[in-house]
Amino acid sequence: MSPLRILLLTAMAMAAFAGNSLLCRLALKQTGIDAASFTAIRLVSGALVLWAVARSTRGAHAGRGNWLSALALFAYAACFSFAYVSLPTGTGALLLFGAVQALMIGYGIWSGERLRPLQLAGLALAFGGLAGLLLPGVSAPPLAGSVLMLLAGMSWGVYSLRGKGAGDPTRVTAGNFLRAAPMAVALGLLMLAFRGASLDAAGFWLAVASGALTSGIGYAVWYTALPALKATSAASVQLSVPVLAALGGIAFLGEPLTLRLVLASSAILGGIALVVLQKRAAPALAPARQKAAH
Repeated sequence: MSPLRILLLTAMAMAAFAGNSLLCRLALKQTGIDAASFTAIRLVSGALVLWAVARSTRGAHAGRGNWLSALALFAYAACFSFAYVSLPTGTGALLLFGAVQALMIGYGIWSGERLRPLQLAGLALAFGGLAGLLLPGVSAPPLAGSVLMLLAGMSWGVYSLRGKGAGDPTRVTAGNFLRAAPMAVALGLLMLAFRGASLDAAGFWLAVASGALTSGIGYAVWYTALPALKATSAASVQLSVPVLAALGGIAFLGEPLTLRLVLASSAILGGIALVVLQKRAAPALAPARQKAAH
């Protein structure tokens, strides 16, 4: 694969990952769709696209997914959608990214990895940035949405850890999406029965785009580029995702760029970079971790 093709595929994947946040926030803020319906449509459309991609390619390894991983995937997608009912795009992406990386780094430490002094400083800086972002104040993000997004990040981290060495990443992801889709449909029906659901054409198509394009096609593109990237490169390029999401929120949704978000982003992303990029085999932000490394 040529360097130019690697660059283009990587850029497309990062734009897709950031696009997930933008499409979800756009749908829940400016259309009539509710969070449960968005989750169901996203997972169903993503499952169909990934199934088609998996059927059309011959992976080097088998892989079908499993129900526990699918449950973690469903928990991520549901918490992600409900969090974006109240969270700005960039803040949500930053909290998601920080939670995923915190869980992955914590798992590495629990497994026996030792951090260098510079990495410990980076970890402290990242947690300080997260605390600063969540401290009460005029520009603080809503607490309920923040907690939900942190839970989404932790669920994605668990999903990613379970995916290591599970087989061909596209096939495994397709299998997990197919298993998670009925869970999301059940959630949508439950919400419809007890609280009522809302749906319109604009919200429906944004959810389809989130599932089919920024999830399904985005993951397939990432898995194509990933084998050509070093672990540190895969980790470092994914530092761009919260930044791209924030820029998208500013450009398309008119969201403000607050000083709190700028300072917190610098601390969290800078701290994570110090930890991850110092490691030779650092865990990368999902979905890179589906393949033993985003």
